[in-house]
Amino acid sequence: MVFKNKKDKFATLLEHIAANLKESTNFFVEYKLSNKEDTKLFAEKMKEFESKGDTYVHEIIMELNNSFITPIEREDILALSMIMDDVLDGMEQTAALFEMYSIFQADEYMQKFVAAITKCVDEIEISIGLVFSKKLPDVRPHAIRIKELESMCDDYLRESIKNLFAVETDPIKLIKYKELYESLEEVADSCQGVANTLESIVMKNA
Repeated sequence: MVFKNKKDKFATLLEHIAANLKESTNFFVEYKLSNKEDTKLFAEKMKEFESKGDTYVHEIIMELNNSFITPIEREDILALSMIMDDVLDGMEQTAALFEMYSIFQADEYMQKFVAAITKCVDEIEISIGLVFSKKLPDVRPHAIRIKELESMCDDYLRESIKNLFAVETDPIKLIKYKELYESLEEVADSCQGVANTLESIVMKNA
């Protein structure tokens, strides 16, 4: 594996993707919804974050096409950028559901999903820094933690849907909330995809 003393351009771009993902996650968590206009602004801002992430991925693809030497295998750089982008895509799609269904308040299950996803994103940002600072063995505990958090989200999905069918009498609301729960769990699945990619990189470069 080739590392440079000067910060590698791929490291910088991947760190930009991770930082944008973290910023968008923080916005997702902290934004307060109280009416239809709020959900519209919420969805629009998340779309801006998603578009910014797409720009970074495009830059990575262009750099890969123009580079002979990369710090880790080029397919790993691409895979890492794409799967991080999937996390942000999922969050943007979830925000769109809040607007589409005019849902102004997250229930306790949504809050649990989002808390776990936020922790996953924190682990992802730390891991990206470690990959490009010659500390690959230190990545594994963070990847394991992401997988643990995703497993918790699997449990949340089962619990939330079980509760939904037990207490909700409005079939339209049931459909809306079920789709939101599933969308959030898919975001957690994408976080696990990042963890799997990180572990693959560690194994290849150990």
